[in-house]
Amino acid sequence: MRNLKATDVPDLVRILEATGAFNDEEVGVAVELLGIVLNDHAQQDYEVAVAEVEGRVAGYVLFGPVPLTQGNFDLYWIAVDPAAQGHGVGRKLMAHVEEQARERGGRLVCLETSSQGSYERTRRFYEQAGYVEEARIRDFYKPGDDRLTYVKRLTALEER
Repeated sequence: MRNLKATDVPDLVRILEATGAFNDEEVGVAVELLGIVLNDHAQQDYEVAVAEVEGRVAGYVLFGPVPLTQGNFDLYWIAVDPAAQGHGVGRKLMAHVEEQARERGGRLVCLETSSQGSYERTRRFYEQAGYVEEARIRDFYKPGDDRLTYVKRLTALEER
């Protein structure tokens, strides 16, 4: 894992588009967040870790501490090049987020996703990584598209 560089952005846009998981508007938001990380060095809300395989950008994760909470982190964005999927890149990115959270006293890592069928593989990936659906807001994104919140508790104190 390494920090984001400006030269990574074209590769990351290609990856976001190649996954087929994100529409144009979502890719635009992802790129906007990458820009914030690259250009606003004072911000403390977002961090990006980039994964490489054989010297090529293979994916990234955007995450950060949740303001006004005690030890909560959000995983905002994760994308892996389809050519690198199934080879542990996504698991390494998730593990990096959890390790960074633990090092800072993190208790929870939360993430949100859609209930749409096209996200089935994504939800399975989260569940295999030890995340549990904690909440569902029906019709959040649009009618018939619920927002699902997944959580991984990082400390024994938080496990119930």
